Amino acid sequence: MTSLTLPVLDLSRADDPATAEDFATSLREATHDYGFFYLVGHGAGRDLTRRVIEVAREFFALPEQDKFAIENTASPHFRGYTRVGGELTQGKVDWREQIDIGPERPVLPTGPGHPPYNVLQGPNLWPSQLPELREVVTAWNTTMGGIADRLLHAWARSLGQAEDVFDPAFGDEPAALTKVVRYPGRTEGGTQQGVGWHSDFGVLTLLLVEPGRRGLQVEYQGEALDAPPVEDALIVNIGEMLEWATDGYLRATRHRVLAPEPGTDRISVPYFHNPSLDAVFPRLQLPTELAAQAPGIALDPDEDEIRGEYGYNALKSRVRAHPNVVDAHHQHLRELVGGR
Repeated sequence: MTSLTLPVLDLSRADDPATAEDFATSLREATHDYGFFYLVGHGAGRDLTRRVIEVAREFFALPEQDKFAIENTASPHFRGYTRVGGELTQGKVDWREQIDIGPERPVLPTGPGHPPYNVLQGPNLWPSQLPELREVVTAWNTTMGGIADRLLHAWARSLGQAEDVFDPAFGDEPAALTKVVRYPGRTEGGTQQGVGWHSDFGVLTLLLVEPGRRGLQVEYQGEALDAPPVEDALIVNIGEMLEWATDGYLRATRHRVLAPEPGTDRISVPYFHNPSLDAVFPRLQLPTELAAQAPGIALDPDEDEIRGEYGYNALKSRVRAHPNVVDAHHQHLRELVGGR
């Protein structure tokens, strides 16, 4: 494992005209070289970040029957609780439990004449025993969405585009997703895969990790780069849609999480900033000097092309990760998106 560390960027520099251009350049370079960075000066207060971790622990401490009451098998929209071992990455079991939370919106029509990804929109499943979870996660999502928008505007400027070039893809109904995750300590002889090597399928990810809890590793020049939490920092990475938009100049970097040591655990809260399901993300015409460094769009590990219409990428990922939901509600989707 390499001893290099990820870059650290200060978002407050984006607000000062004297430093905004330097921040945007640093943002572009960090995500061209690494695809990941630490973000400080983001404005998410310590009280809120502490409460997010606290309410996550309160949720995972609920009795199993309370968590199973909102298991994602009951949701045709891939929402709700996933028990330990209930999610797959690259066909292998992940050692984590989680609750998936998306925007609260009406169910979309499905079937002939409608895009298959419409199944992803619908209500969340919330634990009745912990109403605070909904309140805290809603506040967190609002804060993260504002930070993500600021980053996208800075990226656009740094790539020679109008600041609002990405805004239309998000419209009035962006399809953000939050996972509240607990990685339990691995068992004797058990898997070390908290979550396996993968790249994120959306636009960008803002990750909150419980202080002092290591495990995230980022692929860098063929090696695993350790990315432990840094005080007051979010960990940010780009997803496949920004790779698609920049013809590979920005690369969606593969990463994984190692299962914690026996007798320990780890709380992690990734917020995935995604456009509307039916949005076709823009393909950018990069300045000549940047375009010369764009190697093209990579295939995902299952040799499927990244598509411009966001909903298809999201559906492909959800079908592969949650075969239990597919078996319960959407068996026809396996063939449509190549899930397994």
